[in-house]
Amino acid sequence: MSCARCFEWHARFKRGRTSLPDDKRSGRTSTSSTPKNVETIQRLVHEDRRRTIKDIATIVNMSYGTVRTILTCDLNMHRVAAKFVPRLLNPEQKEHRVAICQELCQHAVDDPSFMSRVITGDESWVHGYDPETKQQSCNGRAQDPQDRRRRGRAAA
Repeated sequence: MSCARCFEWHARFKRGRTSLPDDKRSGRTSTSSTPKNVETIQRLVHEDRRRTIKDIATIVNMSYGTVRTILTCDLNMHRVAAKFVPRLLNPEQKEHRVAICQELCQHAVDDPSFMSRVITGDESWVHGYDPETKQQSCNGRAQDPQDRRRRGRAAA
């Protein structure tokens, strides 16, 4: 924060201001990020993940910046190899992981020797490499940070 901004705030509080929230501003409120528009953009992305932001903006008749903000902030998506993918797990994936963990815990309770049969290792990663074109690999492989790290370690 700049010194000028600090002095401005200090002067306001000396004049008797006691609240921290911003004052109301004149002007139009944003009408682009409505739930309907967010849903429309989400539907368009799921129909074809290779659509560009420019294409989506043209279809929904919004600005490029607004569509980009909806994709990154409201839908929590980012572009990976020319496709939009969610950054976080969806609820079904979370439930699946919980179910698997509960199943493993139940196995450990039911069979005392279960944990002794689990094979663990160090942080070495093995990656089966199938030579394909960049286009083929972008369409068929999940691009998450863990996957990129695994491929980086396998190449080293």
